[in-house]
Amino acid sequence: MKILYFSREYTTHDHRFLSKLAQTEHQIGYLRLESRGHALDDRPLPPQIEQLHWAGGNAKAELRDSFWLVRSLRRIIRTFEPDIVQAGPIQTVGLLTALSGFRPFVSMSWGYDLLMDAGRNRWWRRATEYTLKRSAAFLGDCDTIRNLAVGYGMNPEKIVTFPWGADIRQYAPGDDGGLRARLGWNHDEFVLLSTRGWSPIYGVEDLARAFVQAARQRPELRLLMLGNGPLAPKIKRIFMQADLIDRVHFPGLVNQADLPNYYRAADLYISTSHSDGTSISLLEALACGTPVLLTDIPGNQEWVIEPGQVGWLFKDGDIPSLRQAILRTLNLREQLPAMGLVARSLAESRADWEKNFPKLFEVYEMALSA
Repeated sequence: MKILYFSREYTTHDHRFLSKLAQTEHQIGYLRLESRGHALDDRPLPPQIEQLHWAGGNAKAELRDSFWLVRSLRRIIRTFEPDIVQAGPIQTVGLLTALSGFRPFVSMSWGYDLLMDAGRNRWWRRATEYTLKRSAAFLGDCDTIRNLAVGYGMNPEKIVTFPWGADIRQYAPGDDGGLRARLGWNHDEFVLLSTRGWSPIYGVEDLARAFVQAARQRPELRLLMLGNGPLAPKIKRIFMQADLIDRVHFPGLVNQADLPNYYRAADLYISTSHSDGTSISLLEALACGTPVLLTDIPGNQEWVIEPGQVGWLFKDGDIPSLRQAILRTLNLREQLPAMGLVARSLAESRADWEKNFPKLFEVYEMALSA
């Protein structure tokens, strides 16, 4: 089978899918919409993957170029001759595939396309409905995304839902490689971990303010704050003005090989994101046996069903609620190792990428049979 994997960018998630597809007997082509000379993942494409290119150079994602993009996509499809196209996000890559007239294609939601983009205005809603109604099948990572897709017109019988999962062999309980020791943090400190980007959607400013309030009460609190982004000056200013920046470590963007040590070094993983389907970083934390504290958005509620089992939820956007949750967790510190065992078991049963990946071919078979 010839499969065209069409995505907006080249991210860690794209690398994950393409690496697994490269291990199959199928011929895989990869087309990237926004080819701007850089990628969000610096690992090379697997050699088995054929990278396809837009005629005349890089594609432009602006709407004024949509006719050029559709014509160019048609030429690429005629040349590669795929049996099926997997396309997402919905309103960009998925829409272009729908407009190209190629059938059958699988729409793959990236979470934000249905959680946020579809409700921006009437145009985005129509683009969403147009794409989903012409999709032979649909792939989503949680029930929240599934329900939204149905609401925008996707046939519920043509949907396959599975979390993209984590590499639970790489992300597993163990020692932190000496990370805490290098930072001068011993076992008396209580370490929080955030891995989300420093953009408004991820709520990291809420985390900074809640940490400052909690750390003034409990001097043993420490924070590992990975990532970077447009809020960096504001985030660091919050810690500096509170004279607490020495309790926070900013490693920036951490490569995949080193990332598990950060989960293992933490006592508690925190996500303040205002919007998520199934967060991969959440699954990585669970796989490492790190209890979690998450916003009470629907995607997170699918993983923290019973408070205190693998973690807790706090009210989204409510800084006092987050501060109280941090302090409450600190007081329950002795319970966390047992919760970590349950978290690991949950990851093994529901979040194993090796087990979940074959469901992708259920989507393909569903689309081809249509």
